Amino acid sequence: MNIASRFQTLPDDTPSVQIEVDGASVSVPDGISLAAALLAHTGTATRTTGKGTERGAFCMMGVCFECLVVVDGTPNTQSCMVIVRDGMVVNRQIGLRGIGDV
Repeated sequence: MNIASRFQTLPDDTPSVQIEVDGASVSVPDGISLAAALLAHTGTATRTTGKGTERGAFCMMGVCFECLVVVDGTPNTQSCMVIVRDGMVVNRQIGLRGIGDV
């Protein structure tokens, strides 16, 4: 994790998993949401709108759809609704994606 977490940290003995975020390998605590992991890792936006405005996790409960990312090649994934798993590949979602895009 690169920046001071905005969340209460888990005990140091919490197992971790490796995920890939925009091409970089990142070690994150096992069992947390992808949105929490991304906020703790970079603190930056997880996507940009069609007009280039940056967006990031806001509600953390699946209501606002601001935390959309591409997970394992699948766009429009709500990162707050996904638990991290070892080997997950995550990329920022840039611009608009259609509902059926894969």
